[in-house]
Formats: sequence, C-alpha cells, structure tokens
Amino acid sequence: MFSVKDWIDQKEWTNWSGNVVSKPTRSLLPLSTEHLSQIIKKVSENGQTLRVTGAGHSFSPVAMPDDIAVSLHNMRGLINVDQASGEVTLWAGTYLYEIGPLLKEYGLALQNMGDIQDQTIAGAVSTGTHGTGITLGSISNQVIAWGFVDGLGEYHEHKRADDELSNSLHLSLGLLGVLVQVTLQTVPLYSLKCVSTQAILPVALQDWSQMIRENRHLEWFYFPGSEKVQVKMMNMIPIIEQSKSSKVIESVKNQFVENGLFYLMSELCRKQPKRTALVSKISASSVPNGVKTGLSYEIFPTPRHVKFLESEYAIPLEHFEACMEEIHYTLLSHPFRVHFPIECRTAAGEMGYLSPTGGVESAFLAFHMYKGMDEKPYFRWVQHLMTKYNGRPHFGKVNALSAERMLELYPNLPKFLDQRDKYDPNNVFMTAYFKTLFTKVECESLTM
Repeated sequence: MFSVKDWIDQKEWTNWSGNVVSKPTRSLLPLSTEHLSQIIKKVSENGQTLRVTGAGHSFSPVAMPDDIAVSLHNMRGLINVDQASGEVTLWAGTYLYEIGPLLKEYGLALQNMGDIQDQTIAGAVSTGTHGTGITLGSISNQVIAWGFVDGLGEYHEHKRADDELSNSLHLSLGLLGVLVQVTLQTVPLYSLKCVSTQAILPVALQDWSQMIRENRHLEWFYFPGSEKVQVKMMNMIPIIEQSKSSKVIESVKNQFVENGLFYLMSELCRKQPKRTALVSKISASSVPNGVKTGLSYEIFPTPRHVKFLESEYAIPLEHFEACMEEIHYTLLSHPFRVHFPIECRTAAGEMGYLSPTGGVESAFLAFHMYKGMDEKPYFRWVQHLMTKYNGRPHFGKVNALSAERMLELYPNLPKFLDQRDKYDPNNVFMTAYFKTLFTKVECESLTM
C-alpha cells in the first residue's frame, strides 16, 4: 500500500518485482493540475527529466525515474459522471481497485479489466493494460478523452477522434505528457460467472477458436512440461454480488494456498532448480474445478503476492495454435527450469500507433519466472520465438526492444514521434531508457 511518508523520504525507487531500481533526485506529490504544471516547467528549465511512477507494477523501466519522480497519489477519485451516456471522468492517479466501487454507486462498470488491479488508471492507459476477450480492447481503448500536462507545463484536453494525437495518446508511455484525468466510456453495472476447469492441451487447442467466440472472456494457464491447461471462462449474468462467505473462502484460498503454498514451492525451485518440472506438474494437477459469481470488479482480479518477472507478447490470433504447439514441444523437456504457467488471453485489434495488437485480433502470451531465478535464457528463447510469430511486446513487461526493432514493429512510429516533438520539445519525459528506443529512430524519421 502506498505511503506518503515513505515516498517523500525514499532514497531509492524500485518497481514491484524489484528488478528495476533507481535513485531519483527528488520525489514529488503534486496536489493539483496547476501544481503539476509548475513542477514540469521547473524541470524543463533545469534540463532534467521527470517520470510518473504510478504503482510501479511494470517489469520494464518504463516507469523508472532518472531525475524527478512524481506520484499522482493525491489526485484520485471521480471528477464527473454522466449516467445517461456512461461517460465517466477520473483523476489519473486513481487506482484500479478503487474504480469498481466508485462506479457501482452510479450503476456503472468498466467494460473489461485485467487480473491485477494495483495499477493507477494513468499507468494502465499509458502502457496498454488489458484483460481478455476477443471482442474487447484494453483499458486504453475505453478512453474517450484525455487531460494531460505537456513537457512545457501546458494543460490540454483532447477528445478521441481518428487523428494523430488520439492515436498517439491511445498508448503514449507518458511520452507526450503527464495524464491528469481520463474520461472513460463505461457500461451498465454487470456481474460475471467464472468457471474454472482442467483440459488436456490437444483437446483445448481443438476447441480454442470456438471457445473464444462463445465466451465473453477466455483465459488459459498452460503449465510447462505438462499436458494440462487451466481454462477460465467468464460470462455476464444478472447482477449479483459475491457473498461474504465466498469472499472469505476465496481470501483464505488465495492467501494460504495459491500464494502461501505456491511461494514455498517457488522457493524450493529457486534453491533446487531441478525440482521445477515436478512443481509444474503438481501445480497443473492442483488446478481447481469450480464456479464463482459476483460483480465484475470482484471477479476480474486475482491477488498476486508471489513475486515474479514477466515478459508478454501479442501475436496475430491466426498464429496462436501453431505457436502453442511449438511452445509445448519445446517445454516438454523442461529446458528452462520454469514452473510458472504461461497465461494466454485474447484481445480485439486496436488502432493506436503503439498498440501491440497492430490493429488485428490478437492472442497475448505472458511468460513468468519466479523472482530470484535466472530468467535470461527463458526470456531470450521467448523473444526469439515471438519474432517468428510477429509478436509485439507489452511495453510494461521485460523485452529486448531497440530503436531499430521499434521501427520494424510499429510503422506509424514516425507519426507518434512527430506528436512527441510537438508536446515535449525539451525532452522532459525522455529518460535514458526511452532514448535507447527512440533516439536513432527520431533521427531516421527526419530523413524519411
């Protein structure tokens, strides 16, 4: 949980998993848009850089501050609600776990969510946080207007349209400015029924294309070296809240079984890597068959207390079956000492210039490694494999992007950089990490 005192006193900033660390010169907590504008103007005058760190739930350095670290923790909550249209404006520092209960009071809900709800809405929008559902987009896709302070300290409001600024703000990585408010298109409040079952991979692959169309949400957890897959299906039902007894049972299960026991098994794997194959098979055999119901924001998230590193890629949906068959064939011999399951989800295509979907229906595959174990060989293999299947990485996850690779994957990148130059001419938001992704490309784009 965020602590204002710890934030102000911090000598070192680190992300959730602890794999990214920096020592910002100052850590600031603006109280208003005007206060933030003053901060940015000062940073620009001093030739420094600024980064909003959000909840630090990225595994790449996208939130890492070089000079000035900013948190929007004091800029949270609802600004405006239009119940008739479903348009809702939020302060950008609002945490995802706060949004569901706030919207419930007005009979509204987010169209879709991911399975982690610790991020701020600004961070989720800026990095393309997503859930699953072939007809549904990311949280970025739910935004219909942005309010942001640019690199000169000027505030702008922009309503989504088919224009270059909208396509750049869609997934901006915070490189055009600091989001201070977002307007979302919400939907009427709804509940979900979540069904979890076990399946054998060959059978699951045969059913994949049909099941992603028949269910509002479909999610897989494939266990390396095992034939088993956990299949989670979620669909809308008439409004019903999760019962108190169900919440207690689920809390106990998450705390002591799925997190506590899994932590102990993960520690065993860290100390004795040869045990990973056994642990993966035990985990696969322990997949629960069950049903739970509740309001959407009660069902979407899953508490994650066992820390890990993650690399995630979107591939065109048509390549999913072939990709999974290759993954399974490779991991049967368990060459990478990994026991975390691979999470498989779907998403509709989105038109933002930096969207990993590239505008087409996509499958997202997320690869995890327990913190403290050597993830490098595994993630190198993942990166090579994803190149074969035209994969685009989630910017908030571990990746091997370069300036050259960015231009290959995102043909509209020069248009994004044109907008970046307009709104951040003094490179206030261009940290050392982003220079490795954009500096050469910026030079090349000028000559095109």
